[in-house]
Amino acid sequence: MLQATERDPLIQSSSSWTHTHDGLFTDEPEKLGPRDISKPTRYGILAGIWAATFLSSLNTTLVATLLPGISSDFQKSHQASWLGTAYLLATCTFTPLYGRLCNVMGRRGANQTAVFFAALGTAACGFSTSMETLIAARFLGGIGGGGIMTTATIITSDMYSLRSRGLTQGVAAVFNSAGMGLGGPLGGWIADRYGWRWAFLIQLPVFLISFALTSINLHYVTPGKGKSTKDVLKRIDYGGSFTLLGAVLSFLIFLSTRFSEEYPWSHISVYLPFTASIIFFIAFVIVELYLAPEPVLAPFLLKRKIPIFVGISNFLVATCNFTIMYNFPTWFQTVLLTSASEAGAHLIPNGISISLGSLFAGWVMHRTGRYKMLNLIFGLFPFVATILISLMREDSPPAQLWLSILPLGFGNAVVLQTMLIALLAHLPHSAMAVGTGFSQLFRGIGQVGGVAISAALFQSMLNKELHKRIPGENAEEIIRKIRHSATLVANLPPELQRPARDSYAISLRAVFIMAAVSTFLAYLARLPIPDKSLDSARPRSLSVEGIGPEPAPQPINPLEETQDDDEDEEEVEEVAVSEEEEESVLPTRPAIPVRRPRRMSTYESSDGILDLESGGSARPKSHFGSLSK
Repeated sequence: MLQATERDPLIQSSSSWTHTHDGLFTDEPEKLGPRDISKPTRYGILAGIWAATFLSSLNTTLVATLLPGISSDFQKSHQASWLGTAYLLATCTFTPLYGRLCNVMGRRGANQTAVFFAALGTAACGFSTSMETLIAARFLGGIGGGGIMTTATIITSDMYSLRSRGLTQGVAAVFNSAGMGLGGPLGGWIADRYGWRWAFLIQLPVFLISFALTSINLHYVTPGKGKSTKDVLKRIDYGGSFTLLGAVLSFLIFLSTRFSEEYPWSHISVYLPFTASIIFFIAFVIVELYLAPEPVLAPFLLKRKIPIFVGISNFLVATCNFTIMYNFPTWFQTVLLTSASEAGAHLIPNGISISLGSLFAGWVMHRTGRYKMLNLIFGLFPFVATILISLMREDSPPAQLWLSILPLGFGNAVVLQTMLIALLAHLPHSAMAVGTGFSQLFRGIGQVGGVAISAALFQSMLNKELHKRIPGENAEEIIRKIRHSATLVANLPPELQRPARDSYAISLRAVFIMAAVSTFLAYLARLPIPDKSLDSARPRSLSVEGIGPEPAPQPINPLEETQDDDEDEEEVEEVAVSEEEEESVLPTRPAIPVRRPRRMSTYESSDGILDLESGGSARPKSHFGSLSK
């Protein structure tokens, strides 16, 4: 970088020199913003983040059909359920951090950190030598899995306008839904032919491709100044992450010991984790409200109506989704006595319908610029699907058995797409990363809740129904074996098989009804969310307390970026220095170029780092945050 002198030409060649905002000249080309990059670069970024998205979703349902092989290897079937909950627990706990990391590490740094942890955890799963190490490896993979989803959403939001974003997120959801839909059947197919370890190891080359694509292409910049490593470490919400992990983990242990193991309330294994979950939750709230410099759960969003309703909806929708996905194949294994591979195949229609629903929602929002009517109509589809699923019988026609799940995937895909767009439409651009992490946190808790709460309800009902139907001296031992191994039902003698199948059918029907209640409550929670044209201007900033009407427009500082690139051209006209004025100034001050306002889509910082003091903070101190520097 060179200081301009009196020997430099008065007018620099734009092809070889650019000026910086400190009055310096440099021959280094200025990096482009996310909407200035070329199409090949953009598609390279999308290919990288979507490949990782597919694997992240695949791993959420992969273990459902691997459990028999894993259990037979390690002889610890009573711990097998933790293979699913460990991954989802890590996803729930660490996902919100990636909204922060996108701001302080940059988009590429945050995404590649997530991909690294996901790949490391997946490799560790393939080489695990015990159930305990496998559960730990699944937790490690979940640390990255949730971050992949959040960073992919934020990167896509950077590169596309709000209206185009709906269609792009719809395409992204195809990879998400394909992973979730194929996880069960693909895992079972690989396990049957090559062993369960290869279901994990075969993913590693795809993780490597994703990392390489983002390394090559993801170099755009976003507003603000980069932070040092010390600043990054100071801003991470260690206290919030630890207390959230403690609260959710303690509650999961309580559900397992009280309802799966049937320990009484007076047992230390029941009341101790239950008490710990309450203490950790209270500590989490205190840390987020008063202590954390950059809380994972932004307090100002808790004071705003729309983020709260979106969060509640995401929680209940995720609860419904994972309740069905983790229990639907079990119905076919225990009631119809199908194989694990065939049971997993019944999830494929759900994956297809999720893809179609995501594309449909994105296309409609792109064409109409609206999202409210989509929610009102298609938001009821999941409720219809869960009722149809709860009515399944052994003699139900194949069409009902295969197609009942279709409205579930389609409707929930529409809901999740429109809720993300609704949230972003009501937040300023500076709060995009914070808002996305906020939304993903509620969704992650719902995923864990869907698996854990439904498992507790299922085990409690199953224990009750089995005791009704199986008497005798050895009843307790028989009931324990039936409860802990779904594959055992098909091998029971006829006098035990019939009671076991009936007990599973009644217990799973209760779980499906719980999913129906959950999705209906989610529909009610979305009703107060207003419609908004996606072509209208987004809020420039948040109010002082995060509530109430937006503040009146303030004078625009020509040296600062606007909140949304959709308004770039209009605002450039308001603040730009005219060519005539610039020419009249340059001859008199040749050594220091005029500090001309930047194009609104050309950014200051490097590698996607957003200055947290310039409106990106989770604790905005003032509604002038975006103009504070």
